[in-house]
Amino acid sequence: MFWPSLFNSPATGSPQKSQDWTGNWVSSNTSRQSAAGTMVNTETALGVSALRGCVTLLAESLAQLPCELYRRDDKGGRERATDHPLYDVIHSQPNRKDTTFEYYEQGMGHLALEGNEFSLIERDGAGYPIELIPIHPKKVGVLKGQDGLPYYQMLDYKNQILPMRSVHHVKAFSLDGYVGISPIATNADTIGLAMATDRHASAVFQRGATMAGVIERPRESPAIKDQANVDRILDKFTERHGGGLRNIFSVAMLQEGMQYKQLAMDNEKAQLLESRNFGVVEVCRLYRVAPNMIQHLDKATFNNIEHLGLQFVIYTLMPWIKRKEAAMMRDLLLPEERKNLYIEFNVSGLLRGDQKSRYEAYAIARQWGWLSVNDIRRLENMPPIKGGDRYLSPMNMVDSQQMQNSLNATPQQMQEIEGILACTQ
Repeated sequence: MFWPSLFNSPATGSPQKSQDWTGNWVSSNTSRQSAAGTMVNTETALGVSALRGCVTLLAESLAQLPCELYRRDDKGGRERATDHPLYDVIHSQPNRKDTTFEYYEQGMGHLALEGNEFSLIERDGAGYPIELIPIHPKKVGVLKGQDGLPYYQMLDYKNQILPMRSVHHVKAFSLDGYVGISPIATNADTIGLAMATDRHASAVFQRGATMAGVIERPRESPAIKDQANVDRILDKFTERHGGGLRNIFSVAMLQEGMQYKQLAMDNEKAQLLESRNFGVVEVCRLYRVAPNMIQHLDKATFNNIEHLGLQFVIYTLMPWIKRKEAAMMRDLLLPEERKNLYIEFNVSGLLRGDQKSRYEAYAIARQWGWLSVNDIRRLENMPPIKGGDRYLSPMNMVDSQQMQNSLNATPQQMQEIEGILACTQ
C-alpha cells in the first residue's frame, strides 16, 4: 500500500519523533490585504483575467511538451531509456488518476500561484519511483532538519513528516533555498490594484456613470423641513437617473433653482480604461509574459508576433522547464544513475517558425550537409525513406585532395581547376 510505505519508518518509528523541529518552520501561506483595500490570495487573484491567462498559459504550454528520459551512449549520442521504470511515470502515466498533461499542468499552476510544487513519491522495492501523487502546496509545511536538509510535514495526514526521498519538490525563486516565494504574496498590491480597478468598473455600470453628487437649492428658497419630502425627492431622482445601463443616458431637469453638482470623478478623469490596461501589463510583467500571449494585442503587429512567441519560449518558459528538469533528476533518479540518465522536456515544437521559414531553414541545412532527408522528415514527424540518410557536401567546401579523387583528375588538371576557381573569387 502507498500510505504505510510513506508515513512509517521501520527503523526509527514515527518520523516526526526523530528530530526536534522547534522554530524550524520555513513555509507559510497567508492572505494579505493590498493597499487598494482588496484581499489578495490565490482564489481571489485568479479572478483577475490577466493573471489567470498568464498562469494557464504557462501551465498548458509546459503540459503539452513531451517529457523524456534519455540515456547517453558511448559515442556521445543518446537514446530513449524506455526500459527504465521511471520512463512510463514521467512520459505516460504519473499516477493512476492523472494523465501526464493534467499532472504537469497542475504542477506548473501550483508553481505560478504558490511558488512551490509537491508530489508524493511511491517507490518499488528497488527504490525506483512508480507513482507521483500531487499535493496542494497549502497542505505541506517545509521544515529545516538538523542535518540542513528539508523535511515535509503533511498537514492533512496527522502532521506526518517525510524525508526528501519521499517528496518531489520544485521551488520557484527562493530566498532561503527551502521554499519558493509565491508571486501572489509578494505582489499583492499590484494584483490588488487590478482587482480594485475591475470592481470600480463594475460599480460604474451598476450604479450609473455620472450621478454621484449633491443637489443644491438657492439660499433664498425656504428650507424643506420635512425629511420625508427630502428623501422622496432624492429617491425619485435616483430612481430615474441611476440604476445601471438603462438610465445611463437619462436627462435630468431640476426646478425651483436647484443645481446638481457632481462630486465623484468621472471615468475619463479617473482614466478607467488606461488603468485597466495598465493592470494587464503589470500582471504580465509579473510573469514575464508578453501581453499579446494572453490576447492583449494593443502593441502587437504581424512583424513581431513570431519573435514574441520565440521570446516567450526562451526567456519565460525555459527557466521553468530547467527548474523542473533539475528537480526531477534530483528526486526521481538514483544517485548512481545521474551520470548516464537525464530528463528533458522537448521544446522543439514550440521553437518552430512558420512553414515557409522552416522549409527555407531545412533547405540551407540540407545543402550545407548537416541535415539529411531523414533528419528533416524526423523533425516533421514523417517516416524515414530509403536512401534518406545520405549527407551532401558543397563542392567549394571539399579539399583539393578529395576533389581530385572524386573527379578522377590528374594533378595537372587539378591545377587548372584551382586556377579557374581562384580567378572567379
